[in-house]
Amino acid sequence: MAVYQWQGIDKAGRAQKGVRDADNAKLLRALLRKDGILATAIEEESAARTRTAREVDFRKYLQRVSTAEIAVLTRQLATLLKAGVPLVEALAALIEQVENPQLHSALTQTRDKVNEGTSLADALRAHPRLFESLYVNMVSAGEASGTLDVVLSRLADHLDSQAQLKSKVAGALFYPAFMFLFGIGVITLMMVVVVPKVTAIFADFNQTLPWNTRLLIFVSNAFVNYWWLLLLMLGAAAYAFIRWFTSIAGRATWDRKILNMPVIGKLQMMIAVARFTRTLATLLSSGVSLLTALDIARNVLGNVELMRVVEEARASIREGESIAAPLKRSGRFPPIMIHMITIGERSGELEAMLHHVATAYDNQVTIRLQTLTSMLEPLMIVLMGGMAGSIALSILMPLMQINEFIQ
Repeated sequence: MAVYQWQGIDKAGRAQKGVRDADNAKLLRALLRKDGILATAIEEESAARTRTAREVDFRKYLQRVSTAEIAVLTRQLATLLKAGVPLVEALAALIEQVENPQLHSALTQTRDKVNEGTSLADALRAHPRLFESLYVNMVSAGEASGTLDVVLSRLADHLDSQAQLKSKVAGALFYPAFMFLFGIGVITLMMVVVVPKVTAIFADFNQTLPWNTRLLIFVSNAFVNYWWLLLLMLGAAAYAFIRWFTSIAGRATWDRKILNMPVIGKLQMMIAVARFTRTLATLLSSGVSLLTALDIARNVLGNVELMRVVEEARASIREGESIAAPLKRSGRFPPIMIHMITIGERSGELEAMLHHVATAYDNQVTIRLQTLTSMLEPLMIVLMGGMAGSIALSILMPLMQINEFIQ
C-alpha cells in the first residue's frame, strides 16, 4: 500500500488537498469520489519527495509540528493502547483525526511499517524531525518491557512539562522584546523624520550649539545620509557573530561566558537542570539504561559546556563511578542537585529524586522569570523614556537660548 498526495475539488467547488494511502492511484480516485471530491492531481509521496528534493519548501517552516501536538498525540495513543486497541488500529484512529500534514504523513508511513512487522520505535526513527532520540528510545524500552502504554503516558507528561517550560520562557521574554523593538523603531523614526526638521532651524545661527545638540544632529545625519552603510555594518557584524557562534570554539566560549553571567547565567542553569533531570528521570523510569539515558539527556541541556561535563561524567560512570561524583568535580551543577542525586543513588530512588529536582527547578524558573519580567518592564520604560527625553532636551536647550543666539 502506497501513500499519495492528492488535490481536488469538493461538491461546493472548494479546493481540497491531503495525504492518503491506497493500493493504487485509480483506487484512491474512486475513494475520493465516494467522499464527494473530484481528484485533479494524485502523486505518490515518494515521487513528490524526489521531485522537491532540490527545491526549498517553505511550507515545512510554516507548518511545523509543535511539542504540544506530539504530547497530545502520545497521550491519545497511550489511552487507546490501555483500552486494549491493537497498535495498528490505534495508529489508524490517530491518522483520521490529525490535521497537520507533516504529522499525518509520518503517522501514515509509521502505521504501514508497523503493519509490515516493523517495531514502532524503528518506524518512528525514520522521522527524526518529529520524534527525537528521547522519544524513540523510550518507545523502544516500552516495547521491550511490554509496558508501551505506561511509557507513552510518562512520555506525554514529559513533553507537556517541556512545552510548559518553553511557554513560560517565551511568555516572559515576549513583552520586554516587544518593548525594545518598539522603542528602537520610535527612536529611529525620530532620528530620521522629526530631528532633521526641528534642528534645521539651528542652521542659521552662528553660535556654538550645546554638545548634546551637536551629537544629536550628527547621529541624525548619519541615520539619514548613511543608513545604507549602517545597515551594511550591522549585517556584517551579524554575519561575523553567527559564523563565530556556530563554530565549535565560538559556541563553547559563548556558553561558558553565559553561565558566568550574574542573572542570565543563573536562569539558564536552572532551565538546563530542570530539562536534564526530568528527561533523565523519565528515561530511567522507562527502562532505558543509564549510559544511554545520559547520552540522550545531555542533548536537552542546550549548553555546550554542560554537555561536555555530562559526556565526561558518562566516561567516569562507564569505569564504575557514581553519577554524582563526576558531576560534583566539574563544579558546574548546583550543589543541591548533586546532593539529591547522591541520596537517590544510595537509597535506590534515583528516578524519584530526579523528578523532585526537576519540579523544584521548574518552580524556581517560574519565580525567577516573574521577578526578571517585573524588573525588565520598568527598566525598558525608563530606558526608552530616557532616550526620548535626552532627544527632547537636546532640541529644547538651543530653543531656550534662542534669545542669546539672536543677539
